[in-house]
Amino acid sequence: MTAWLFVLPVLVIACVATTYATRRRGRGVVGTLLIGNLVLLVLALVVMVAALDAQPAVADSVTSAQAAGGSPSTWAALLGAAIAVAGSSIGAAIAVAYTGAAALAALSERPELFGRAMVIVGLAEGIAIYGLIVAVILIGKA
Repeated sequence: MTAWLFVLPVLVIACVATTYATRRRGRGVVGTLLIGNLVLLVLALVVMVAALDAQPAVADSVTSAQAAGGSPSTWAALLGAAIAVAGSSIGAAIAVAYTGAAALAALSERPELFGRAMVIVGLAEGIAIYGLIVAVILIGKA
């Protein structure tokens, strides 16, 4: 949480500076932004390789998992639950965006289709609920 206290002002300043620079200098700033993004990508890859290359602390993870009452392999179930929720939420957001836009277009021509349009949008939102159910099942098994 404290990381956001430091990172958020930096992000806001970076966004304002980027907007100001693109309005003042136009296309010349795009090259600078691309170089900056490439540097950040390379740094992220270096951190990822260093994290994957590091030796795991097996004794600590086993004792902490046993102290918590679970097995050392519960991380896989929790990761699966996180992927299920994230994937279903993103899928539901895309589905609601398209069906909501189509429903509004249909309602502007024929307002009596409101009930049918909302049912279709609700069915698209059901995708996120299915992901949440899968996550609850996975967490229950962990």
